[in-house]
Amino acid sequence: MPKFTAESLKRFASELFLAARVSRDEADTVAESLVESNLRGHDSHGVFRVVEYIEQLGTGQLVAGATMRVLAETPAMLAGDGGRGFGQVQCRRLVELVSRKGRELGVACGTLMNCGHIGRLGEWVEMAARDGMGALISVNDNGVAFTVAPPGGIAPRISTNPLAIGVPTGGEPLVLDISTSAVANGKVKVARLAGRQCPPGWIQDADGNPSTDPHVMLADPPGTLLPFGGDQGYKAFGLGLLLDILVGGLTGGFCPPAPTDVMECNNVLLVMWNPARFAGHDHFHREADKLIAAIRDTPRKPGVHRIQLPGDRSTEAHRERLANGIPLDGDNWETLARLAKQLGVELPVPR
Repeated sequence: MPKFTAESLKRFASELFLAARVSRDEADTVAESLVESNLRGHDSHGVFRVVEYIEQLGTGQLVAGATMRVLAETPAMLAGDGGRGFGQVQCRRLVELVSRKGRELGVACGTLMNCGHIGRLGEWVEMAARDGMGALISVNDNGVAFTVAPPGGIAPRISTNPLAIGVPTGGEPLVLDISTSAVANGKVKVARLAGRQCPPGWIQDADGNPSTDPHVMLADPPGTLLPFGGDQGYKAFGLGLLLDILVGGLTGGFCPPAPTDVMECNNVLLVMWNPARFAGHDHFHREADKLIAAIRDTPRKPGVHRIQLPGDRSTEAHRERLANGIPLDGDNWETLARLAKQLGVELPVPR
């Protein structure tokens, strides 16, 4: 499994986009976001997505250089249309616009329909938290790529409908980034491309039998993802269901099942709070830091070396991969290498 420095992968991903006639600004923005996901251990949202994005540029599902069109706006909200532009570009615009409103009014909401895959949700709430704001974000897949069965069911009815929440603290932002399914679709795809089995509890086949074979998701009829919590994940499925309705209903996009002529995309719901307009940043940081410290200091069971908080694993992965390189498994790397050959882009040298 070759390893690459973050900088070499960023250059490589950006060069691939440039060869596909994407502007330098957009190529660099998307490449940086994807590699940051790899650094944090979220390979399902990393550079292997370059192949998918470039395929979508060719079919028109993704549009380079798209503007963000404002559909409706008040001092406290904004509804936009991403024009099928790169999700990492359009979502950054949304966060910046909503942050401006929330900073002034204390709370603000924004939506974005018809947007490319926005990548790792935690990136956007972390961006807000570093700017002193609390934030919540969720997306759906426009009612097209629904893959999650309800508990007890054997057919898909909703998408993975991830949720991320980020808050500022006296130190680094605290970020929760989860899928309401047992796992993101991308992680099953990564396992399939790498020739690996999925861990138990991720998927079931079309008859409802537990499976570890990622290929069951491509069968006819297809298998399904389980909610987190498995076949008893009623609370997780309920959360995913309500998020799907909120996102699809507020953005102007679709909940499943979408009309047959609709393209898959991300619809985005973002809410932000400015603690300064409530009890103040000092109070917010003090209470956050107090609770975090109390949780870290929880008495532990035998064999437990530490209490883990949201973001701990991605922080450790970031530190390790920044120092030692980002690993890419053989099949995913070969897919990128084939694309590079087609586009005439030089391969990066493993470290």
